[in-house]
Amino acid sequence: MMKKAAIVGERKAELVERPIPKPKAGEVLIKVHVAPMCTEYKAFLEGKPHDCLGHEAVGEVIEAPPGGIFRPGDRVVAMPLSGCGECELCLAGDFIHCLNNPMQDSAMAQYIVKPAVSLRKIPDDIAYEQAALACCGLGASFGAIRKLGVSAYDTLLVTGLGPVGLGAVINAKFCGARVIGVESNPYRIEVARRLGIDAVIDPRDPEAARQIKEMTGGTGPDCAVDCSGVPAAHRLCIDAVKRKGKVAFVGESHTETPIVVSRDLIRKGIHLIGSWHYNLNDYPKLMNVIRRSPLTEPFVTHVFPMSRIQEALETSVSQQCAKIMLKPWE
Repeated sequence: MMKKAAIVGERKAELVERPIPKPKAGEVLIKVHVAPMCTEYKAFLEGKPHDCLGHEAVGEVIEAPPGGIFRPGDRVVAMPLSGCGECELCLAGDFIHCLNNPMQDSAMAQYIVKPAVSLRKIPDDIAYEQAALACCGLGASFGAIRKLGVSAYDTLLVTGLGPVGLGAVINAKFCGARVIGVESNPYRIEVARRLGIDAVIDPRDPEAARQIKEMTGGTGPDCAVDCSGVPAAHRLCIDAVKRKGKVAFVGESHTETPIVVSRDLIRKGIHLIGSWHYNLNDYPKLMNVIRRSPLTEPFVTHVFPMSRIQEALETSVSQQCAKIMLKPWE
């Protein structure tokens, strides 16, 4: 038996005991050392009982398919969700878009089973805690910034400075870009300043778009990435970015954002990009960001033993945090 985190009621979580999962063909059993937290607070607030929490994990291989590239004892990053490993998308490194993605994970546990295709080995010089940022902490915005082609010549607008948006600041600063953020949470603004953000605009200010353009010589940022999932932030990115600029959407949103094709796309000539994760062929590049950036340490503001899952989720709900890590064996 093993322990895993579960929602047991509205704003109530605890550890439960479950059988250790058994890997099927092509799957790997992993002992989880670190499980980063992401959007689980939404399920915590909703309160519907279930025990499938978490989609990020790093750990140690316990069982692996014979003849594969993984062996017991290998240290690995388990990417969010999974794919079939055989289709064109999976083979190209874009497994996250696989049509056979089951859209379910359960990483806040002492053991998990993952398809081998969704695993990557951790370099020897990188600790588990650092490697854990290769999922949503840095990975989501890393993929977007790669798609946008951000460089030291660019100004990047980041709307929403939650953990994913703060990760975008780290990735953009690694590229040498100037970064303008949009955020109203004082705690996260302070973290962003420690990460070297150049300016922060209050989204509640009706003149936010004008202020952003004034900071960029009247033309607007070269590109933007939304990490909030808020339609008003989507519009701010579209309105503020320069002509022929690019906007990437990372934050999940299940509501409609108004777009006028002629005004926004044809005449302004901007590119709108959806970005869910990063291509796994770029994993070594992301490991290089983790290895070399001095900004990853202040990004992780809380580390909880999984035995304190209630407190960890309450902290996540409070938004007085950046990236939170769980230790399943503590």
